[in-house]
Amino acid sequence: MQTMFKLCLAIYLSAFSTVGLTQSSHHSKILNAKQSDPKTMKWMQGFPPPPDKLIMQPESNYFSFPKLRWTVCHIRELLPTKNISKGLSGPTLFTYQLDKNIDSLTFKPINSNKDMTWKESLDANYTDGILIIHKGKIIYEKQSGCLNEFGKHAAMSMTKSVVGLLAEILIAEERLNENELVKNIIPELSASGFGNATVRQVMDMTTNLTYSEDYSDPKADIWTYSIAASPLPKPKGYDGPVGYYEYLQTVKSSGKHGDAFGYRTINTDVLGWIVARVAKQSIADLFSNKIWQKIGAEQDAYITVDSKGVPFSGGGLSAGLRDLGRFGLMVLNKGNLNGNQIIPAAAVENIMRGGDKAAFEKAGYSTLAGGSYKSMWWLFHNDSKAFAARGVYGQTIYIDPEAEMVLVRFASYPTAKNAKIDPTSLPAYEALSQYLRSGR
Repeated sequence: MQTMFKLCLAIYLSAFSTVGLTQSSHHSKILNAKQSDPKTMKWMQGFPPPPDKLIMQPESNYFSFPKLRWTVCHIRELLPTKNISKGLSGPTLFTYQLDKNIDSLTFKPINSNKDMTWKESLDANYTDGILIIHKGKIIYEKQSGCLNEFGKHAAMSMTKSVVGLLAEILIAEERLNENELVKNIIPELSASGFGNATVRQVMDMTTNLTYSEDYSDPKADIWTYSIAASPLPKPKGYDGPVGYYEYLQTVKSSGKHGDAFGYRTINTDVLGWIVARVAKQSIADLFSNKIWQKIGAEQDAYITVDSKGVPFSGGGLSAGLRDLGRFGLMVLNKGNLNGNQIIPAAAVENIMRGGDKAAFEKAGYSTLAGGSYKSMWWLFHNDSKAFAARGVYGQTIYIDPEAEMVLVRFASYPTAKNAKIDPTSLPAYEALSQYLRSGR
């Protein structure tokens, strides 16, 4: 029973975190995008659905492939969530100027000499939805898989970038000091490994922590985190931490902070706590009040919570495709949307300056060589000055200032790590950037 509980929690947590489990063992050959389409698989169809087509609690295998292709659009039906209100005003409207030539754009995937078209790359990356905004107009939009134009999709670790931006807003408003020690803002973390880290080290994930995400090790820290963070009932006799905040107090340091980048979701959970403490409101309410209500969103968004109602800063957001396009367009324009300065320009400008390249290089991201990480955003330092919010299974908000482009992609790739998707995504984005910069 304990082993099954841990497996369920691993799937739950990895779905929103940095390390994901592979496809179901029942599929020795991975189904392609068309074969694994939720409509083709007939997940949750019928009144009621047949037993073999159910995706539900308490099995908690809903993030195993191919079930995850349905799940990413239905998080709220499986886990407790908190609403992110768009407010009572109507949405701001986009102008459409669709470009049919984009589908035929070609590029060479990384480590390949064979051309691939833009259209081919969508299925190759199990794309559920994609939106391209150029000079403020939508030039490309597609939904597939579990997603339609009315739906919402899990943003996964793109949530981190939202939290990072909220922190930058507080810094720009002089309500948060990036050089302050964490323990001075969150006294509860004084004895933890985060206590003597600065806010900036947490924001850029250059903390040095004793924390293992090795799923093969039954004593790895990930298991304690999983059990604490899960909103599911705890196993009989459990006496460990309950919720994100209690768990974070148990994390220890393993050395000097600030020397190397290490992607750990628990950093964002701490940053979410810092932001909430300083702003005196949850990150869900702060995001709604500062941004979501002001960008003219079409729909409310939502975010998963732990058993105590604390939002999952590390990856719990779900939102609509066009609404994240509005969010990305605001970031591209340094906080301005439709002539309204929604957030301080300095908040975005600080992100765009990038992080410590030497610290980032130590992490060994082969597809992101020369890049950096700043305030929970990924910077490519390419000719386009592009930067991105990124999440497992292929989630992306790719912002290209030189091409005046925002690209939002939702996906449900069979495995979590973006290193598997980048070879057919990043060259596609660069080809699109060159096409747009050439004047189409």
